[in-house]
Amino acid sequence: MSGNNNGVEEISEKEFSEIISNKLVLIDFFAEWCTPCIMMGPVIEELAERMKNVKFAKVNVDENSGLSGKFKVMSIPTMIIFKEGKEVERIIGGQQADVIEEKLKKHMK
Repeated sequence: MSGNNNGVEEISEKEFSEIISNKLVLIDFFAEWCTPCIMMGPVIEELAERMKNVKFAKVNVDENSGLSGKFKVMSIPTMIIFKEGKEVERIIGGQQADVIEEKLKKHMK
C-alpha cells in the first residue's frame, strides 16, 4: 500500500479484490497528471472523513492499467461504487461532494 492520506489509501491490483469485498466502497480511478483528478482529491478525502461507514480508495491508472482495462475506465476521474464486490454505480468526471454522497447513501440501504 502506497500513500494513505486521510483515510483514502492508494491501492494496487493486489489489494483491489480484498478492498472491494467491503460492504460499500468508492474507488477513485485517477492519474497524477490529470487536473480534474487532482481537484477531486480533497473532495474524496472530505467524504472519507464524513462517511466512516464507506471505504474509500484510489487506483492510479498509469500504474494499474490491468484494473482500468478490466473496468473499462475510459476517462478519468472515474469513481466506481462497489457494494459487496459488485459494481453498483459509476461517476465520471469531477463532481461536488454532495452529489457523490447522495449516490453513496442510495446504496447504504
